[in-house]
Amino acid sequence: MPASVVRALLLGLLLSPSACDVSTSRLTPEQEQRFTSEGIVRKADDLDFRFTRDPGGRSERWENRRASIVVTKATLLIHKNAKVGLEITPRTQRDVAVQRAGDRIRIRTGRGRSEEVWSFVPPSDAAGWVTDIRALTKSTKGFVR
Repeated sequence: MPASVVRALLLGLLLSPSACDVSTSRLTPEQEQRFTSEGIVRKADDLDFRFTRDPGGRSERWENRRASIVVTKATLLIHKNAKVGLEITPRTQRDVAVQRAGDRIRIRTGRGRSEEVWSFVPPSDAAGWVTDIRALTKSTKGFVR
């Protein structure tokens, strides 16, 4: 391949927007309206989450995911634009627990092989985030102390 073509390709890669620069914060108009009516308590965009399935189990799997989080008085939503990673509402029947270790917050749902953990470091005030998330999870059918 000629050097000029290679240079043009490299320049194109350097100048093109990367997938890492794309925001994960877009919600549908219906979600925006719903969350506004519920009262947004906390919101953070484009955070790095560690998603773990079957933590501590034989088939434990984890991956890092870039996503956004919205906490209202009635809903917790971890999402990548319109794609929902985790949604907790008062109708949630899976076990739900919230833990904090330093600045990292862990949200556990389910139990046994179906258990999932979403952990993240909020942009500020980890203690406040935990308090607000616990207030929401206490209203779920699956609340675990």
